[in-house]
Amino acid sequence: MSADDRRELVLEAATRAFARGGFHGTSTDAVAREAGVSQPYVVRIFGTKLELFLEVFERAVGRIRDAFAAVLDDGDFDPASEDDKARMGMAYSELLEDRDFLQVMMHGFSSGGTEEIAAAARRCMGEVFATIKRTGWDDEQARDFVAYGMLLNVMISMRAPEHVDPQSPLSALTLCAFGDALPGLAPPA
Repeated sequence: MSADDRRELVLEAATRAFARGGFHGTSTDAVAREAGVSQPYVVRIFGTKLELFLEVFERAVGRIRDAFAAVLDDGDFDPASEDDKARMGMAYSELLEDRDFLQVMMHGFSSGGTEEIAAAARRCMGEVFATIKRTGWDDEQARDFVAYGMLLNVMISMRAPEHVDPQSPLSALTLCAFGDALPGLAPPA
């Protein structure tokens, strides 16, 4: 296995480990166990746990920015078109099936007590917002799009799509928020 392949293996393992425990609840030893490598090897590649988390977090948010950019780079985008807005939404919905990436992102956004993570979260969210603004939407339209995405993130983080129950008031919000994408968000096997 090449050094790049081993590095990718550790990043994927770190994504799974940080998804479960967040920055504060995950050790480099836990990442190493997940990757099947030694803890000193993880440290040798990434330096500190903070540097590793930041790379995993920035990759996660970068997937969102890149998915939106791909829609915009694919051709003309009409800011008044509901079809084009739906294309942006579908680009995001397809990412929601990867719960590990989503959880890492949520852990990063909620780790504002660690200044380096808070700074990365602000920068990354700014990049996503700037990409969304390329649609031609005004600030309020772009804000509403981001807010809706964050609602979906929170609902997936609490596993609402897995617990749709007609007796629960949250079910109406879940069904309304996810619509046709809900069946694709089945519980992980």
